[in-house]
Amino acid sequence: MVLIAFMNWKIFITISCLDEIRQDIEDQVRRLKPWKSEDGGCYFGGWARMAQPIMGFSVVEVAKPNIGEKQPSSVRADVMVTLSVRREVKKEWEALRKHDVAFLVTVRPTRQIGTPFLLKEPFVPQAGLLYVRGCEIEGMLDTEGKVIEEGIGPPPELPGATRTWRVWLDGNQYQKDMEKVSQGGEDVYETFNILIRRKPKENNFKAVLETIRDLMNTECVVPAWLHDIILGYGDPASAHYSKMPKQVATMDWNDTFLNMEHLRSSFPHHETSSAVDESMLKPPFRLTFKEVKESKKRKAGDKTEEASARKEIFVEPHVIPNRGPYLYNQPKKNAIAFTPTQIEAIRSGMQPGLTMVVGPPGTGKTDVAVQIISNIYHNFPDQRTLIVTHSNQALNQLFEKIIALDIDERHLLRLGHGEEALETEKDFSRYGRVNYVLAKRLELLAEVARLQESLGVSGDVSYTCETAGHFFLYQVLSRWEEYLSKLKAPPGEQDAPNVALVQQMFPFSKFFENAPQPVFKGESFEEDMDIAEGCFRHLKKVFTQLEEFRAFELLRSGLDRSKYLLVKEAKIIAMTCTHAALKRRDLVQLGFKYDNILMEESAQILEIETFIPLLLQNPEDGYSHLKRWIMIGDHHQLPPVIKNMAFQKYSNMEQSLFTRFVRVGVPTVDLDAQGRARPSICNLYNWRYKKLGNLPHVTTWPEYRVANPGFCHDIQLINVDDFDGIGESAPNPYFYQNLAEAEYVVAVFMYMRLLGYPADKISILTTYNGQKHLIRDVLTQRCVNNPLIGHPHKVTTVDRYQGQQNDIILLSLVKTRAVGHLRDVRRLVVAMSRARLGLYVFARVSLFQNCFELTPAFRQLVQKPTKLWLAPNEVWPATRKVGEQPEASPLVIEDMPHMATFVYEFYQAKLSALEASHKKSSEKPYESKTDAVGEEPPHHHVVHRISEHPAESDSDEDEEGKEEKEKEKEKEEEKEKEKEKEEEKEKEKGDDKEN
Repeated sequence: MVLIAFMNWKIFITISCLDEIRQDIEDQVRRLKPWKSEDGGCYFGGWARMAQPIMGFSVVEVAKPNIGEKQPSSVRADVMVTLSVRREVKKEWEALRKHDVAFLVTVRPTRQIGTPFLLKEPFVPQAGLLYVRGCEIEGMLDTEGKVIEEGIGPPPELPGATRTWRVWLDGNQYQKDMEKVSQGGEDVYETFNILIRRKPKENNFKAVLETIRDLMNTECVVPAWLHDIILGYGDPASAHYSKMPKQVATMDWNDTFLNMEHLRSSFPHHETSSAVDESMLKPPFRLTFKEVKESKKRKAGDKTEEASARKEIFVEPHVIPNRGPYLYNQPKKNAIAFTPTQIEAIRSGMQPGLTMVVGPPGTGKTDVAVQIISNIYHNFPDQRTLIVTHSNQALNQLFEKIIALDIDERHLLRLGHGEEALETEKDFSRYGRVNYVLAKRLELLAEVARLQESLGVSGDVSYTCETAGHFFLYQVLSRWEEYLSKLKAPPGEQDAPNVALVQQMFPFSKFFENAPQPVFKGESFEEDMDIAEGCFRHLKKVFTQLEEFRAFELLRSGLDRSKYLLVKEAKIIAMTCTHAALKRRDLVQLGFKYDNILMEESAQILEIETFIPLLLQNPEDGYSHLKRWIMIGDHHQLPPVIKNMAFQKYSNMEQSLFTRFVRVGVPTVDLDAQGRARPSICNLYNWRYKKLGNLPHVTTWPEYRVANPGFCHDIQLINVDDFDGIGESAPNPYFYQNLAEAEYVVAVFMYMRLLGYPADKISILTTYNGQKHLIRDVLTQRCVNNPLIGHPHKVTTVDRYQGQQNDIILLSLVKTRAVGHLRDVRRLVVAMSRARLGLYVFARVSLFQNCFELTPAFRQLVQKPTKLWLAPNEVWPATRKVGEQPEASPLVIEDMPHMATFVYEFYQAKLSALEASHKKSSEKPYESKTDAVGEEPPHHHVVHRISEHPAESDSDEDEEGKEEKEKEKEKEEEKEKEKEKEEEKEKEKGDDKEN
């Protein structure tokens, strides 16, 4: 059964990828516009981001065949292109890495320059496409013609725009082509004139096919407790933690609970008990779950008894051992008050087995995932956890929250292409972690040298990790043991030693002189002894880390060090499913091992891509040692992307493994409280879930209690009619655009910026790529070069924005003839759930309100006016409370031209007010130096902001002051001209002397 499933997936991957590759090649070649030049060659009249004309191609190596084979064992070639493109596009090309797949294309056009490419006619004759060959990137060449290896430092910056890549060619295909050449055919490898690349997420087909091939030859694929569930047999709940044979009864919950009251509210169906007084119960807690069986008689006089189980939790305060006197030794603590369903998800994730968490928008899926990872890390320090997500952005969001928890950063590792986008000053990539270890080693050895000096020990004990280890064993540990023996009470004496002796006899007092003083409080023997033990733990941790770093002294190359870090040192490893597919073979060969898998965005990952992370390690003794599989996702949002409609609709390939598990009845934990959006916005999509409520802060926090300034409503559906008789249009197939909606959305964005809204609080979404590009074009013309307006946080499609959020969302639905793919309710849920404070939808109301699938959301939207109601007298930040009406009567915008005219006049008024405000402030005389420059800001926190909004000033221009300023300006210009003339004369004199 498993073999058949893998064969089906192999067929799907092959056919689907061939179709996608064909589409991409046609698209890129069409963008390049190949025409026949006057000399009979090929002239490219266009430009493509993912394709470049080849300036030179040469086969540099044809290796001998392996024994028993005819084809060459390897064929390598050099491809040279000229990257005369924008800087960001050039970086994308230079970011091509080892094993990325590219395509070599030969076109020999027959049409003259200027001939248009017609979409309805066959593509191949128009473009003159002859040959397509695949190649695999080995690396980019440096100025000396050597392949630039991935190393610790950044890649070298190469001069000029010409770049050369060394690529591997297919040996089988090369042999066939050479056989045709020997028979008088054309040499394909002398004709290539286009190099095409693809996006990494769409270009992992080769690695996926290799993985499927390997899996078909592997005896053990998944753990025994997962086998039947994946195949759809047996009890769907058999992998739930409650039915697993090796449950962990007692576990440390670390910083999950804020207090005892939070613990009780998190388990409403459990009774709590403890061996200590409740006043002593402070987090962190260690919990033991018990089921106490009770018997109850059914009727009076009936001897038969009915057994029932009472759930009980035994609570123990878990005291974290003192880590040392320094502030950075103190553990980081969680500040989130998790809900009962979130706590159940965390409990399930900590236990062995399969955990399925369904997380609607804004319910804290990422926070739950991070807490599960932290609790596993502290309870099972020897286990390794693999984190896998669908997108780099989701992985970076998850990783940034992990960094903020009480996890030693030397145990964190981020793999893949997206580690550069981490919003942190630290580098968590493989080579970044190697650099961190090497720098940390030097820092720790400096601490060892300081400790040696404080103890008065001679010799060079801080030279290497090995010498430091000997120093700890013979000098530090011996002193500590002697210290403990002296503090013990002599036999027969029951009195504890004097408190003062703890500090007086402490052997490392001089070393801890740079710690916050006093180190010892001198109030009780137990307290001071705990501090002394914390100080020794700090020292012991220094030498423990040096012992772990000792391998980096023996391994000399950055590649070997990075491999050791991946296999031995890292405890939490994060990557995307694309990276897992691309690097599976390398990871397996390295002996990569892990015990737990956590998958975010599981509902967006293809079923075959879900399998691959399970198989990044070889089984031991014929068994998979995977202990936990935590899947977090939302099957009510967008599924995996399948471009081939036949596979998507008829083969159900868009169904993720997460969705299939939900459909067959695998137990799930459904998060039921959202904390992202206003309740009015949440109502637009909460009908899609079983029970989705609101967290208290969405009505109590200040930003939720005030209205959106400048708008009369926080959600509104705005009707957009045709502009000049045109609604939706499609310059290319499926490239839908709507100029009226694009202009309307940009006008509203400009209006918000003029009110003072920060640009990064506004995102513009649309349902089609064509509209996205049109809105960007309109923004470029209207806003980008204007410092008062600027660019919104993002302009993208709804599909691309899944997993993200912003305060204000402006949504363009584009279509005016048919509803289109918004009819998919999952896309509607994503579109409605991206906003926190305000959602403004621009659409043809008569079309969308009559769509049956969209009725629950649009029934609520049409209850408000379908014309935009504004309150232009307000400014950001808001002062009007939710539910209150604006002071002035609302301005009702009739249509897009009305909005455009109003925004133009509004902009002119704001600009005049700003000029008047500037003139008034510049003409005011300063009475003192403090008035002129202001008070010195605090050095630890500097905030730059405009103190007065243009709308708050209505002063008139002072003509006299203006004339005085112009005169002063003219005098300064005359002085500068005279100074320049004098400098030129002196320069000429100097030149005459040299001559």
